[in-house]
Amino acid sequence: MKTLGSLLEWTIRSLKNDPAYALKTELTTRQSLYVLVYRMIQAIRGLMVRLKLRTSDGLIFCGRRVIVEHGYQIRCGAGLILEDGVHINALSKEGITFGRNVTIGKDSILASTGVVANLGVGIIIGDYSAVGAQSFIGGQGGVTIGNDVIMGPGVRIFSENHVYSSHDRKIRQQGESRQGVCIEDDCWIGANVIVVDGARIGRGSVVAAGSVVTKGCPPGSVLAGVPARVIKRR
Repeated sequence: MKTLGSLLEWTIRSLKNDPAYALKTELTTRQSLYVLVYRMIQAIRGLMVRLKLRTSDGLIFCGRRVIVEHGYQIRCGAGLILEDGVHINALSKEGITFGRNVTIGKDSILASTGVVANLGVGIIIGDYSAVGAQSFIGGQGGVTIGNDVIMGPGVRIFSENHVYSSHDRKIRQQGESRQGVCIEDDCWIGANVIVVDGARIGRGSVVAAGSVVTKGCPPGSVLAGVPARVIKRR
């Protein structure tokens, strides 16, 4: 059991290129074997995904029912994990860039463009960042997520707004405004948070679950509420 657990730990440490990585809980032989086999299956699926991408620096781990559209506009570092049901559409001006050891949670959607008539900017996700299950990231106005950012499930990020100032034209005919969204390094975005166009979340900030972030905040902020406001500093 210790031998198999040590093998699993060494494998993950090597894949992540993280000498400090360690299993905090001792797994049973069955658990360790399942994780190793499942990751091997994901790596095999990932070989097919790699063929679609513009560049890839290493292994990709791909779950079931993963859809990648316009993969020629995707760049990724080693260790990308696309869990079951992920849907990525990279059609945009700048495409999608994943750093090293990025995880996209189950049933998440990354869409760089809303309508073909007006191509979006794209999405950047930095090293060791993770998108929670059932999240949505819309890159129309450009979304930049830094390194070491963690997100709970159901996070929604919108980098575009509809213009509705005129009463003489239908809203859908008035176009869009785009400022983009930026989440700096080392942030924790709680479950079901909504981040709207123009928001800038400073480095090391924490956003409470269910909050709606509509504007910028300084580094080290703790935000909560609808709309979100700074309730304290770390």
